[in-house]
Amino acid sequence: MNLTENNENKAICSSEIDASCRLPLLALFGGAALWLVLGLALGIVAMLSFHQPDMFADCSCLTYGHAQTAANDLLLYGFVMPAALGVILWIFARLSQVTLVLPIVPVVAANLWHLGVFVGTVTILFGGSTGHPWLEYPRAAAVLLFAAFMLISVSAAATLGFRTHRELYPSHWFLLAGLLWFVWSYGTANLFLVGNHPPRGVVQAVIGWWLTNNLLFVWLALAGIGIAFYFLPKIVGKPLASSGYALFGFLTLIFFGTWVGIPPSAPVPAWLPTVSAFGALLSIIPVIALGIVAMKTVCCAKVPCVGGSFCFIKFGVLSFVVSSLLYIGEFCPRASRVLDFTWFNVGVTQWQLLGFAGMILCGAIYEILPRVMGKELPFAKLAKLNFFLFAGGTLLFVIPLLIGGVEQGMKLRDANIPFADASAVALKFLRISTTGQLLVLLGALCLLLNILVMTIQWKLGLVKTVVSVVKDSLIEGSAYQPLPGDKEAKS
Repeated sequence: MNLTENNENKAICSSEIDASCRLPLLALFGGAALWLVLGLALGIVAMLSFHQPDMFADCSCLTYGHAQTAANDLLLYGFVMPAALGVILWIFARLSQVTLVLPIVPVVAANLWHLGVFVGTVTILFGGSTGHPWLEYPRAAAVLLFAAFMLISVSAAATLGFRTHRELYPSHWFLLAGLLWFVWSYGTANLFLVGNHPPRGVVQAVIGWWLTNNLLFVWLALAGIGIAFYFLPKIVGKPLASSGYALFGFLTLIFFGTWVGIPPSAPVPAWLPTVSAFGALLSIIPVIALGIVAMKTVCCAKVPCVGGSFCFIKFGVLSFVVSSLLYIGEFCPRASRVLDFTWFNVGVTQWQLLGFAGMILCGAIYEILPRVMGKELPFAKLAKLNFFLFAGGTLLFVIPLLIGGVEQGMKLRDANIPFADASAVALKFLRISTTGQLLVLLGALCLLLNILVMTIQWKLGLVKTVVSVVKDSLIEGSAYQPLPGDKEAKS
């Protein structure tokens, strides 16, 4: 189809748009669900080291330092990012009212992305990490991820460029900024920290804090809220409330949010933690503004919340507000004296990844897959069960870590309490937290099973179609009887 003509014609029907996204989304969503299961399993293995320290003493690959690092990267780079990219492609195609431009490019990019995640995970497990938080993948894996992201971004930008409706919606602002934000932050951090001539001393730590904040706070907010602002109005059947608040929240988020990230106790010039603390304080404004927009949109909605996509996205937006406020609180000087170097930071990070981004993406996937595949989910009850397992498991996972972190920090501040005793306080909370991880893992298995079965059914249907076409052609060929004087028969 000529794209210029397509731009001038009427809007294409939704089924054609969904069909154009089918193969890229299956490649992205399938791999994301698999990496989610593996990441959660590795996280449980890492936690078991605190229950029985000698459990994996003979296997260096599964020690806490290796397993937990690999698990964190699998959650972010293996699950959240490819799933978010798939949703972004579909949203851009739907809002643009055109079929996905260059649909084969995201398929190639998805395979490159999953290959990069595989290479990076294996490297970490065997001790080849770069040592920089959230940038542990080696240069080869980082190049694959960056190239894959750029290819998907090209397809998304081209689809946006050929849109029939020229108006830009709030979802466009957030998602397009998210595409640019990752390229800028991830590319810059790799250039400085994984390049041939990295900076020395505390500058490395400053760049690492900057990257962590841009990925876990700014980028997650842009992608997650952008997706939520598309689906919430569609599900409740009314426009997004207070577009002015949404624009205000978007601008203040990308302006104030980038200044956060440097802890008050960092051994750097005093102005850096001070600016970071003021940036954290001002970042409360966009968090509250975006929460108000979401609340006004779903207020008085007559959509039942019984474990469907609406429940996933509502829980995710609520988790965004709570986890962002807790994250901002870490940079308050008085709070950081208690919370630094405790399990509190781990709990906040997991809430951002699983409770916020994970819940919104699961809800989006369950909303998109039936439309893209043209059929209902094979296990609709498992999708509802996934919500309750994910929501309950996330709360049971992170809340004990938050409480244990606060108690651990209070003990660490008491000079009369030995360090070992202060650290042991959190063990009882870790046991409860591991139970929450198991529940989240069961929910992830529900997601993986639905995607896997839908993919297998589609491939079997494709094979049956090809076989039937071949049979029909063979039957037509055998039924043809040439006449004695037929020139073709003589030849």
